[in-house]
Amino acid sequence: MKRNRRAKRPSLHAAIRKKPAVFAVYIILRLLVILTLAASILRHDYESAFTCLLVLVLFMLPFFVQQNFGIELPTALEILILLFIFASEILGELQSYFITYPHWDTLLHTTNGFLCAAFGFSFIDILNRDSRLKFSLSPVYVAAAAFCFSMTIGVLWEFFEFAMDRFFLMDMQKDTVIHTISSVLLNEQHRNVPVIIRQIRSVSVNGTALALDGYLDIGLYDTMEDLFVNFIGASVFSVIGYFYLKRRGKGRFAKAFIPTLSEERDSAYETKSAQASETRNS
Repeated sequence: MKRNRRAKRPSLHAAIRKKPAVFAVYIILRLLVILTLAASILRHDYESAFTCLLVLVLFMLPFFVQQNFGIELPTALEILILLFIFASEILGELQSYFITYPHWDTLLHTTNGFLCAAFGFSFIDILNRDSRLKFSLSPVYVAAAAFCFSMTIGVLWEFFEFAMDRFFLMDMQKDTVIHTISSVLLNEQHRNVPVIIRQIRSVSVNGTALALDGYLDIGLYDTMEDLFVNFIGASVFSVIGYFYLKRRGKGRFAKAFIPTLSEERDSAYETKSAQASETRNS
């Protein structure tokens, strides 16, 4: 056990020396989360305290992935991941930024679409370079697959939000106040023709007027907006990734957000691919 711990320490120190900017951001955000954790415990707000503990665990995921899976995360990508976790859980949930700033959730979903496309693009590109596989995708297909990967993650997240709202009444799919509705259920003749009600200014529930100036949409607008901005983020990165492959890694911006194999894993990967290619040729 002692030998294993000693073997891991140099890798941690090497990672700090290699990425001082990531380490600085990590320390600052971690201190802020610890302060929030302490304040939550003093207020006996144990749900928020649990969220803080979860964030501290999530902060370690990038390093864990790099250490155990031989994947190298670029500095810009790693910092963006840390900021995304902090912005969504600490600022968004605990500090109520989702309510205070209407576009906070939109910003995070756009970033999520961008990040998921980057990871999907990286995984497919790594497999695409393996000569042991019997297929080789063009840049267009790699970019399209990355886009589909990002959109799939976005849809699965909306499924999760709906499940939390449906079974636990969490209201993760935030409501939207609208002033026009159309519904076939309001058609008194039971025809498949929607009845349109415009300029809604007040709504009552069980005889009690709500403090709203319109009709309350329960999550549909929020879900579709989240998927749309996820679509934008995924599309932007897919286009960037396409030109990155066309120029075979010359784009600086794309390279700053695309995970790659570590040097050791990449050399072993290339060796296995070369051996597999020689075996097939012989």
